[in-house]
Amino acid sequence: MAILEVKNLKKNFGELEVLKGIDFSLEKGDVMAVIGSSGNGKTTLLRCINFLETPNEGEIIVNGETLFDASEKDNSSESDIRKKRLHFGLVFQNFNLFPQYTVLGNVMLAKELLEKERPDYKQNKKQIKAEIEAEARKLLDEVGLSDKLDYYPHQLSGGQQQRVAIARALALKPDILCFDEPTSALDPELTGEVLKVIKSLADSNMTMIVVTHEMSFARDVANKIIFMDEGKILEEGSPEDIFENPKHERVREFIGGIGAI
Repeated sequence: MAILEVKNLKKNFGELEVLKGIDFSLEKGDVMAVIGSSGNGKTTLLRCINFLETPNEGEIIVNGETLFDASEKDNSSESDIRKKRLHFGLVFQNFNLFPQYTVLGNVMLAKELLEKERPDYKQNKKQIKAEIEAEARKLLDEVGLSDKLDYYPHQLSGGQQQRVAIARALALKPDILCFDEPTSALDPELTGEVLKVIKSLADSNMTMIVVTHEMSFARDVANKIIFMDEGKILEEGSPEDIFENPKHERVREFIGGIGAI
């Protein structure tokens, strides 16, 4: 059974059609790279999947459970939407860390807020916080930042901030981790350290969707590629299909234009 199914997803902003019927599915452990020119709906797709935008049409199904169906009346409360979001982690291109919190505090925050809804939180607050901190420390060690726990975001490089953002997204144990051009705000020399972390997650069987302009990463790490053009999936296939034998002239032009072939 697919871990994620997206069916006929459409999104309009007023009269502007941004997504024009997106269909794809992912199996557990898949790494799907979403490529294509800017302005073709890639970020909007991620925002719809993460319930930051509401699609006008379509379905989103995770582990066989329909989380969204535009054909049905949606009476979801904010609490319901937060629970749906827990299936997904989203790493933004501009980090979006909280400047008033330390590295450790940034990674712990979302989990702490979630656990406060537990009926036994007040009774077991000390133990719960200790468990959250231990997990946050473990995640920061995995992304190579165990020596930066007490630093604030402004004291970190862009690459370090993005690695904190990855650890923060992992803290809620999502089924699917999504990246929106995770290296676009980084200097070239910092890009490698972030891509190395993402590759290690792929090696650990993390299911991921990565919107990226890093074609070498898409070709070497992803096992599935979709090429988006004008709000549609123009072509879908393996890295070999897309990079070595693309069917559409538009895909050939794009890949050739950035020197990927």
